[in-house]
Amino acid sequence: MSLAKDGMPCAGWPWRLLAAGLIVAAAALRLAYLAADCPLDLAPDEAHYWDWSRHLDWSYYSKGPLVAYLIRAGCAVAGAWSQQQTGSEELAVRLPAVVCGSLLLVSVYVLTVQVFGREKLAWAAVALALTLPLVSAGSSLMTIDAPYACCWGWALVLGHHAVCRRAAWAWPAAGLVVGLGILAKYTMIVWLPSVALFLLTSPDHRRLLFRPGFWVMAGIAAVCCLPIVVWNAQHHWVSLRHVGGQAGVGSGLTIRWLGPVEYVGVQCAVLLGFWFIAWAAALVAHRPTVEADPSVRYLWWMSVPMFAVFLAFSLKTRIQPNWPATAYLSGLVLAGGWLMRRLRSPSRWVRRLTVGGLAAVCAGGMALNVFMHGTDLAYPLLVRLTGPPTDRHPLPLRRLDPTCRLRGWRFLAAEIDQVRAQLRAEGTEPLLAGTGWMLPGELGFYCAGQPAAYSFGPALGERHSQYDLWRPNPVCDPACFAGRTFILVGEVSPLVRAAFDRIEQPRVLTYRVRGQPVASWTVTVCRGFRGFPRPADGNGGRF
Repeated sequence: MSLAKDGMPCAGWPWRLLAAGLIVAAAALRLAYLAADCPLDLAPDEAHYWDWSRHLDWSYYSKGPLVAYLIRAGCAVAGAWSQQQTGSEELAVRLPAVVCGSLLLVSVYVLTVQVFGREKLAWAAVALALTLPLVSAGSSLMTIDAPYACCWGWALVLGHHAVCRRAAWAWPAAGLVVGLGILAKYTMIVWLPSVALFLLTSPDHRRLLFRPGFWVMAGIAAVCCLPIVVWNAQHHWVSLRHVGGQAGVGSGLTIRWLGPVEYVGVQCAVLLGFWFIAWAAALVAHRPTVEADPSVRYLWWMSVPMFAVFLAFSLKTRIQPNWPATAYLSGLVLAGGWLMRRLRSPSRWVRRLTVGGLAAVCAGGMALNVFMHGTDLAYPLLVRLTGPPTDRHPLPLRRLDPTCRLRGWRFLAAEIDQVRAQLRAEGTEPLLAGTGWMLPGELGFYCAGQPAAYSFGPALGERHSQYDLWRPNPVCDPACFAGRTFILVGEVSPLVRAAFDRIEQPRVLTYRVRGQPVASWTVTVCRGFRGFPRPADGNGGRF
């Protein structure tokens, strides 16, 4: 037996077993889907991070090193099995995401029990989280968000132990987890000021700010950041410049006055409307000025700052839907407690409205999860909404189906392999390149032999990436590639034509699903590389 917050005994083990069953079953279903001829290839981000895992380093252009090391570990542990099941290392690449997603759900359960002392509510929080498409996607795709969210969830658990239960061991443990999270995604840094704000605004806990525990935690997190700092010091602080660009730094005095409206609207859609409203209502009901329970205030303070940071930046730049996602981890637990009170309301219409809303959003969330795993089944309906392909919109389904960007990469690689074989037959060993950073990872992963591929992006005015730091590369070191033949994926611009002696007729490859075009690429054989007229950054390729 365990004790609820009201001191009454509660049978905890049945709910724990049910929650464990849900988490294990969800992980097993994801693995089965990924192993059973999954129609979704690696997303460009996943392929990009996989390429990082082939060049392990202290850090990388846009992110810390954790995602690369996890992918490398996944391929080392399950690469052979993945090859046997899927014909590639896709499953091994995504295995860490499945593990991180499962650990995240465990942290949600533990945090809910810590705060509310109710195992049944904790089980419900896990079950409800499984209906959210954001959680489902983050537990299947190996991007930086999978380990980042996992670290945030366990930092919440350990932080609660340290702050509310005065457990001395939890301070350094929380610092280690926060540090690991920063190695995954820089926004993990917001966790530290969030807990500091809670301590500062809580008279009963304020003195903890001046005791060793908090500073030991912050110090350990800072030590974990040293690989990123050292690497950036050696590479002209490119990550700082990249993040500043994403945040809108350097855009002058331009203000996006409708940015906050867009930001809130997108976040409301991501949380399926109901959950955003429940979260916002819970924030109002449990605001620090009226909430007496420090554990509940802790949830509030570990949610609001992250959301507020991106609300402020929305005035300068467009915020991606997933950027403030960790604000909703403690927010989900807080909203769960608020909804539990609504279900016990003496007002019948409040109870009915809450039950109806929960039923509708759970059904809608599950339907969206099913849709995400088999969007092609809905193509006949989607085509009616988008209309047929036209010259202006040759790939209309991409406007409604986000999984289109995960389709067709195997097809593209197979076509390129045929071109490679033809060139080799004539005695030419071609190199692979793309016009932007999203292409080389996909080419390297799916083409036979997993060859190195390059990005011409900076020379064509595209953004910089990790490919520009790996030397030699065609943009920065043209002499090393003089006279070589490239198979280029992307549009052939005048700059590309000027960089080669001869350009063959481009081929347009279109990938179709159920007869509908969902992806298209231009593939061109470019012979006699002589270098680009000038680097787009105007400083010899340096950052």
